Amino acid sequence: MDFTAIQKRVEALTEPKNVVLVGASDKAGSWAARVYRNLKRYNFPGTIQLVNPGRNEVFGQPCYPDFKSLPEKPDHLVVVVPAPHVPKMLREAAAAGARSATVFSSGFGEANDAEGAKLGAALRAAIAETGLGVSGPNCMGNICAKTSFVTLTEDRPLTLNEGPVALVGQSGGVMIFVNSALGERGIRPEYLITSGNEAGLSVADYIAFFATQPELKVIIIYVEALKDVEKFKAACRLARDSGKHIVAIKLGQSEAGRGAAMAHTGSLAGSFEAFDALTGELGVIRAETLDDAIEVTELLAHTKAPTGRRLGAITLSGAYRGLLLDAAERNGLQFPDLAQATLDKLNNVLGVGSLVSNPIDGGFGVLQSADNYLACIQAMHDDPNIDMVLVQEAIPREAGSDRAEKYIALVQDFVKTKATKPIAFITLTSHSQTDYSRNIRYKAPNLSFLQEANKALRVIENVVRRHELDTLSRAAQTQPQPNAEQQKACDAVRTAAASGGMVALNEARSKDLLRAYGMPMPKEFLATSAEQAAKAADDIGYPVVLKVVSSKILHKSDVGGVVLNLQNAEAVKAAWTQVEKNLAQHGVKDPIDGMLVVKMIKSNLELVLGLNRDPEVGLVVMAGMGGVWLELIKDVSFSIPPISAEKARDMLEQTHAGRLLKGYRGSPSLDIDAVVAAIVALGRIATDLGDVVQSIDVNPFVVLPNGQGGMALDALVVLEKK
Repeated sequence: MDFTAIQKRVEALTEPKNVVLVGASDKAGSWAARVYRNLKRYNFPGTIQLVNPGRNEVFGQPCYPDFKSLPEKPDHLVVVVPAPHVPKMLREAAAAGARSATVFSSGFGEANDAEGAKLGAALRAAIAETGLGVSGPNCMGNICAKTSFVTLTEDRPLTLNEGPVALVGQSGGVMIFVNSALGERGIRPEYLITSGNEAGLSVADYIAFFATQPELKVIIIYVEALKDVEKFKAACRLARDSGKHIVAIKLGQSEAGRGAAMAHTGSLAGSFEAFDALTGELGVIRAETLDDAIEVTELLAHTKAPTGRRLGAITLSGAYRGLLLDAAERNGLQFPDLAQATLDKLNNVLGVGSLVSNPIDGGFGVLQSADNYLACIQAMHDDPNIDMVLVQEAIPREAGSDRAEKYIALVQDFVKTKATKPIAFITLTSHSQTDYSRNIRYKAPNLSFLQEANKALRVIENVVRRHELDTLSRAAQTQPQPNAEQQKACDAVRTAAASGGMVALNEARSKDLLRAYGMPMPKEFLATSAEQAAKAADDIGYPVVLKVVSSKILHKSDVGGVVLNLQNAEAVKAAWTQVEKNLAQHGVKDPIDGMLVVKMIKSNLELVLGLNRDPEVGLVVMAGMGGVWLELIKDVSFSIPPISAEKARDMLEQTHAGRLLKGYRGSPSLDIDAVVAAIVALGRIATDLGDVVQSIDVNPFVVLPNGQGGMALDALVVLEKK
């Protein structure tokens, strides 16, 4: 995707030549007054012009009735007029030469009202027609430190700084709070964009622009709903390839949260799990909380991103050593045994014989001298079993801790000149900073100062997991073309979808598609009479299952359409009659396609596998515990197609089902390769039929002992409504 035109629009928004305040007012506390004050407070170098047909003077300077009357051609607009006037005003401004606008006005459909929706459509049409770079509507302004351009309606003093962080989000309030928290930690974002309802520029557009800014290292985004997932994916990949880290904060973990997202933006928020799967593919780090977003930014803005789970640590007490070990186990990280060469170096420095282990307890003499301190850090850093080194140390909040300040400076110099692995300081608890401590932090730009063991290790794991998923995603991009059998099955599905009347394929046709992609099934036969069913059962071998087949009946058990454990032909005929009676009792009047006679398979483990089209991110592949466990514990994982065997194995590793497949507490190991092949098949179907398939449900997929395979016992393919 070519972002050149979009990047120019964002540049026009963030680097304006002048600002025109439309709806200018000096009423205390008004949006207009606050924007004007901040433009002046932070010394915007361009001209500030005022437009309000009802005023001749505002803030002691001339106010003009329209754009034609302005002494200087308009460039950027700050719009605080009522919603109905905005579309026309944008057209007039563009005709006069304006290139961008920030629309504070609300009432464009964010409240899900019909009149607002009409105004929203009119606004989008005006933006598309004029080509203006527009943030908003319903936003709270922006910051661009590079150009001293501040329209953010924030009363508290701001410190403008170039790099290394940019913020953009649909909630102005969240962005302001994140900005304040970063400032407390000594991180000064260069950009803060409140994108609002995104009738014009979207989060994806800003990401694409930030990808071109060399001083930026971290882009923090707050997302309520993605409007164009393909553009978002392309922008994130552009930023990733440009060496930028993206940290995402997402509303919608709970049903209530998803409802809030819909109410706030007027758009449909997708499932949280699907968003997680998407961002994992894109190298985006999704932060669990706002605190985690601050912590991961602290790590990535100053320290190289860790790429492995093996930590080394130097603590100042045995108690903190224990806290780190607990936090590592809780967050899937390890403190591995040190290499013998490392132990020899440490024993030589500390003189403690065989007592040295990872993490190192500083009570053994690490702090006896600066030479000891640095030698221990270097020994841990050089260990081939270690991916990242943590050192317990807090930034002094006032004068008097000369040792700590000296040691921080020593480690900063080591990291800057010699280190090839990430090194970070870590504290016992979270704490506030002072001007004194922030000044020390500014002198150590290559070090991160992480706070509190569990939070710090949680975000480290999050960053490492991002690396793992990114590696898996890149390796999975190449997919084979469908063979003749698969192409024939795809053509049949497309024909069914084109008919318009069919929402779902019946079980037999659903299985035909899966079978073409190599998913194994038990022996079965589609019968149209009781006699046919009995003969088929004799051929298949007992016991068998009898199931009604109809594209109109999606849940067969609910209407008595399934009979299990049939042992002979007479039982099959009787079951046929019983199913017909059950259907009549449940009011099923549509003709059925027949009944499926299926070899009954004894299950070692039942899984659920499937595809689902999330309304926000598109098709996602699912795998996890099936049967009653699906609703009870929701032990499932998700991934975005295409799916490689490595990605499929990783999906299973994220579930309890993955542990059961390996054999748990003496139970035999099961055929994980069969499950992997089935997940890969679903990923290929998503790639080949992504435009017509709404969902695929394989439940249960039974897994047999190792080497004996697995089978899809039931399947449902639902087609996209056209």
